[in-house]
Amino acid sequence: MVLYLSLSMKKENLSNQSMMKYRFVYFAVVKNESGEFNLVCATPGAHIQTNCRDIMLAQAYESSQALRYDTETDTWRRVTYEFYENAIAEKMIETKENEMSEADPVVSFIHTEAVSLRPQALFMPDLKWKYLVRSALRGKNIMMTGPAGCGKTQAARQLSAALKRPEFYFNLGATQDPRGTLIGNTHFKKDEGTMFAESLFIKAIQTENAIILLDELSRAHPEAWNILMTVLDLGQRYLRIDEHPDTPTIKVADGVTFIATANVGNEYTSTRVMDRALLDRFVIIEMEALDQVHEAELLMQLYPMLPNTSANNIAEIASMTRREIKNEAPRISTAVSTRLSVELAGLVADGFSLAEAAEVCVYPFYDTDGGVDSERTFIKQIVQKYADESAPDNDIFNASSADAVAF
Repeated sequence: MVLYLSLSMKKENLSNQSMMKYRFVYFAVVKNESGEFNLVCATPGAHIQTNCRDIMLAQAYESSQALRYDTETDTWRRVTYEFYENAIAEKMIETKENEMSEADPVVSFIHTEAVSLRPQALFMPDLKWKYLVRSALRGKNIMMTGPAGCGKTQAARQLSAALKRPEFYFNLGATQDPRGTLIGNTHFKKDEGTMFAESLFIKAIQTENAIILLDELSRAHPEAWNILMTVLDLGQRYLRIDEHPDTPTIKVADGVTFIATANVGNEYTSTRVMDRALLDRFVIIEMEALDQVHEAELLMQLYPMLPNTSANNIAEIASMTRREIKNEAPRISTAVSTRLSVELAGLVADGFSLAEAAEVCVYPFYDTDGGVDSERTFIKQIVQKYADESAPDNDIFNASSADAVAF
């Protein structure tokens, strides 16, 4: 309901609680039959009383403009009518969300409580975390994609903890026996004969409200994908032990959520191109590497004794490699992942110099082919930029070398 506010109302009540939710309140100026100006508030229910100079009202009306009141500075200003229309639209959206929240408690939980459940050490944008929570609560199959070491598996496991739901973990990229992992194996015992031992996966899918993590799905054997087809299909949701027509099927329990992780990119040479029919069974959440600020913050959370300078330097090294990998002609084939940054920070926290830590945990990922033009040389130059100049191992290059990398 839109309110008409007359000029005779007083300004003292501007601190009304419903109005103070907004810093800016927008009004349209209308003229009644008696020629008096009234204000139409874009925020229904505000019930505010205010005053505004007659000349400003007249100017806004004649120019087809709106008025904006600043609750912090107690000032009025003429603005384009678009501001008023946008405020009306935003209020309609807010009203609709409130109505949906009242009708569906899941909606209310997603938008009012979900973000507060996100662990402090998980740096994930609010929107993607709420999408992850919503997908789990709605029983969706979720696939988390992104570069190695960006926190896909951690996010999935933190979700289980946040929602206090049973968790089952299966690394499909590490098994060469998908049938044994997902269904089970047949054993022969002399005294008992042939016996079937069902897999943990069968127990998992029969556990109500379980979150089942299918890690490294992009590295899984194609047979694993075939077995999972009916399990992941929301219209079927069953697992068949074998192909015999009389074999009973195992239904997926209510509330079970499957979360898969996948590495996507040319540098992941052991991954397989997943079938589109399999991908269509998931909603996709893209995870990105942390930016420099959040990466440094994460390192200091994990290692409180790590000097701020060291955390910032490690984060900057990682950030530089990630920027380089995005170039049209990158000089390295892989970037320093967050997982690798954490290992590097752990070594520095344990008393190793940055140069020493990089030598044992970073350099092995970079090829030495090409001499001074090799990936190893390039990454050493990046590390040297931040290493302690007084350390003898830091003098890796001749300062006059024409091959020095410019940053």
